[in-house]
Amino acid sequence: MIGVLLVTHGTLGESLLQCACHVLNKRPPFIAQLGLSSSDDPLDLLPLARRMLEWVDSGHGVVVLTDIYGATPANLVGKLLDPGRIEALAGVNVPMLLRVLTHRDKDMETLLQRAITGGCDGVMQFK
Repeated sequence: MIGVLLVTHGTLGESLLQCACHVLNKRPPFIAQLGLSSSDDPLDLLPLARRMLEWVDSGHGVVVLTDIYGATPANLVGKLLDPGRIEALAGVNVPMLLRVLTHRDKDMETLLQRAITGGCDGVMQFK
């Protein structure tokens, strides 16, 4: 099972995780979140983020989800990447997280593609 680490601004990661737990009616295994505040130095949090990767990695790799590409949490995530083992996606939303949690028994490439389509398909205009 591919692990999941959310690295976001403030409490967004915890809120996303709470929504997913509500929808799934349980807390999924091998998932953690790290929220960065405006006063945090991302380099100070790098060792903690690496430890959290170890906590959620069951031996099949980890997908790291972050909110805004180019922002401080994403810049921290960029320092964690290890292609094929530690991959990352920006733009996390509830549909993306649910897609990740329900397809992480697949290979990493399939999971990444399903996560992206889930995140995009979850954005729609009401008519």
